[in-house]
Amino acid sequence: MHLGQVKTNGAVIAAVFEGGLARPIPAHSMVDLLRRADAEDEPVQVLAATLASRHPEELAPLLPITPPEVWGCGCTYETSATFRDAEHGTREGMYAHVYREARPEIFFKGTARVCVANNQPIGIRPDSQFTAAEPELAVVLGSHGRIAGYTLANDVSAWDIERENALYLPQSKVYDRCCALGPVMVTPDELPDPRALEMTCTIMRAGREIFSGSVPLSKLHRSIDTLIEYLTRANRVPPGTVVLTGTGIIVPKEAALAPGDIVTIRVPGIGELSNPAIQLT
Repeated sequence: MHLGQVKTNGAVIAAVFEGGLARPIPAHSMVDLLRRADAEDEPVQVLAATLASRHPEELAPLLPITPPEVWGCGCTYETSATFRDAEHGTREGMYAHVYREARPEIFFKGTARVCVANNQPIGIRPDSQFTAAEPELAVVLGSHGRIAGYTLANDVSAWDIERENALYLPQSKVYDRCCALGPVMVTPDELPDPRALEMTCTIMRAGREIFSGSVPLSKLHRSIDTLIEYLTRANRVPPGTVVLTGTGIIVPKEAALAPGDIVTIRVPGIGELSNPAIQLT
């Protein structure tokens, strides 16, 4: 089932998306829906089917969920670890170590405040000359770290700031409009094995493609369950938390984001997440 959120009668509520139309779920946000599904021990798609309106409407999808927390994972693809060590001028350094060892890199990406939906602008920091798109599979969690669904994410990052010093990672990763999510959340019954899919990313500038890349999600080095297990060790993340699983598509400096660029991420079965870039102040 494809789930997300819409705005109707002045309220943001959950909805089921089918055939380009939305069936609103009255009096429930997506977080409310996840909490109720867990409390009633019922799959979220079953509860949504029961509660959704029988009258489909033409309503645009908003953020698929308003996440209380967003967490990111790094160095989960070999290409990412190799690229980052090369940036720091080391043959094999801390990024390769994280890729190789059992404990993953996990960092706090922010809250709903820094998130934007499909077609909304992503941000470029004014103190960065190399802000890059990071296309990623994202996981939406229910209670106790249970996987409630999957969506797409753009973990927009100021790579030159992290390159200057790894301790600057929070400034590289967390700022206004640094995380795009969407277009919808797909429940696990429709995506039993997301690692069997392929992700693509394009960047368009003034109508011209300046970057195109792809990666099989099977290249994800760690299992999604392992990433969640490490995240939730002594860390009771709330229902609706979103986990970004890392990028395997490396955007070169020649395709650093500029105002007006359009980044489009695609995965069959989930859809397309497209966002224009703007300069922040």
